[in-house]
Amino acid sequence: MALRAVMSSCLLGAPCRYDGGSKPYEACIALAERLRAQGGSGALTPICPEMLGGLACPRPPAERVGERVIARDGSDVTRAYADGAARSVDIAHRAGATLAILKAKSPSCGIGQIYDGTFSGRLVPGDGVAAYALRQGGCTVVDERLVEFCEPSFEHPVAIVLGSGLGGLADRVRAVRRIPYEDIDGFPDEAIPVEGHRFEVLVGTIEGVPVVVYPGRVHLYQGYSALEVTSLVRHAHRLGCRDIILTCASGAIGDKIEPGTVGIISDQINLTGVNPLASAECVAAAEIEQPFVAMAGAYSSYLSQFARAAADDAGVALAQGVYAGLLGPSYETVAEVRALGILGADYVGMSTVCEAIMAHALGMEMFGLTIVTNRAGLAGNAHEEVLRCADEAADDASAVIMGVLRYLGGSHA
Repeated sequence: MALRAVMSSCLLGAPCRYDGGSKPYEACIALAERLRAQGGSGALTPICPEMLGGLACPRPPAERVGERVIARDGSDVTRAYADGAARSVDIAHRAGATLAILKAKSPSCGIGQIYDGTFSGRLVPGDGVAAYALRQGGCTVVDERLVEFCEPSFEHPVAIVLGSGLGGLADRVRAVRRIPYEDIDGFPDEAIPVEGHRFEVLVGTIEGVPVVVYPGRVHLYQGYSALEVTSLVRHAHRLGCRDIILTCASGAIGDKIEPGTVGIISDQINLTGVNPLASAECVAAAEIEQPFVAMAGAYSSYLSQFARAAADDAGVALAQGVYAGLLGPSYETVAEVRALGILGADYVGMSTVCEAIMAHALGMEMFGLTIVTNRAGLAGNAHEEVLRCADEAADDASAVIMGVLRYLGGSHA
């Protein structure tokens, strides 16, 4: 089933704000058009929680004060906001929506930051009443700023780092520029690609969506440093990329996920023993102020929504889980696999985690996709089998990535 979402009506141009106006947002209107093109008119349902709660338009502005919502004229409108939030959740459930795009900062729809109750324009941490209710109801909740941030353009293409088996996706790029890896600052000049990788950046479009594709990477197990391993991510960021898709092969922990399955990476465990932010050289190369980066929520739930919908559209069974990154190159022992299972890992591999740390430190919106190629901890695990299974599942993984690009669209798609 195609992705279904609810969206604040004012972002689509409906005159429902407190002042009787609207707040049309071009990126949100474009996303609504793409959703409806993919899934029909029912794929996007407009909501205005305030009006669903019975408030008039126009109406006095209101802000949250603790657990209450108070209008500028002093009236307590908490009940109306709670009723509107509950009705928004009901509408989302009846529509089958798993994504909510809401207006930033408001006492109803704000996400992460809301006005502080003084009507001075100051912001404080917190969620709006409807935003919180929709999240509790199972929706991924984002605001219009993230939609705009993630929309691809020629100035802000989507970066895609291709792992084992996915090199064929590079052939879909309508390239306007090719950059040898040796021209990438920090990439090791002497590096030789492992089987299934090649070292040439492709800048161009895939089905009209601007992309920068990296059809190969180097690994820690080859003796390269975390600085060198993450050079592709920094290069993508300097080219203006805001979204990044990291792909890799992995082994399944336990028997819940079958080899040949494509899986979303929802979180990670870095067990490589290194961190790309753990040196002054890496921090300087990334041009970030300090290395103390919170990694909670590093993988984008917004982009994952597109991936799930794309998998449904393509008939691809999609797993989801936690990726454990090990140094390699040896495959895991039985005891190591047992320990990884206790830690909560679903996949294990030898790449991605350092790149993910760097991408998140640079403020990129990140999506991780893995092809599960084997069961971890078996005596017969071998690189040839990994490559064979990755090749066999490449069409499914490519279909998911292509679907994500279609949902992201962009001003030139």
